[in-house]
Amino acid sequence: METTKEKRRQELVVAAFNQIAEHGFEGLRTRDVAAEVGVNIATLHYYFLTKESLIRGVLEHAMGRFRSTLAPHGTPGDQLRNHLRAVRKLLVEEPELGSVMGELALRSSRDKAMAALMTEMYDAWHSTMRGLLRRAVKEGHLRPEIDSDGVAALVVAALTAMTLPTISSGQRTDQAMRQLERWLGVSGPKARRSSN
Repeated sequence: METTKEKRRQELVVAAFNQIAEHGFEGLRTRDVAAEVGVNIATLHYYFLTKESLIRGVLEHAMGRFRSTLAPHGTPGDQLRNHLRAVRKLLVEEPELGSVMGELALRSSRDKAMAALMTEMYDAWHSTMRGLLRRAVKEGHLRPEIDSDGVAALVVAALTAMTLPTISSGQRTDQAMRQLERWLGVSGPKARRSSN
């Protein structure tokens, strides 16, 4: 059961997320975040001592949305296929998620604290993807010559690029995701590879 404190903290994170989605990173104002939730700035600072800690909360919230696309059931091939499809669907249904991730990624090139947060997040995502790919290769769902580390880097880079405004609009995102699924051999309902 979620406590009042956890609920308030989540409300502040969602308000900051919405501010970034609507106004960009440069438009994030902690006073506006507090006002959206109906608290004063001192209350916001009770939950988040610094703006960086609030942004960390936003990043964790956004990554939680992406983690929700990693269903732990089925074969590794099914999990990979379902993850890619779910990410594609998520970016279509929640375009603000792509906007926020794009904003944070762009900001990280000029902000060391943001770069550290993004690197931590990308490393965790890469590690999860690499593990999933390794299991898929081991169980024969992907070609044995696949370099799990390199392909994980490619998948994370492709999905990250899809959050950038010039790529995320139109059918390019869908086209890229479908091609990635075909290239990996996980596009069909039964994508198990034979070892012959």
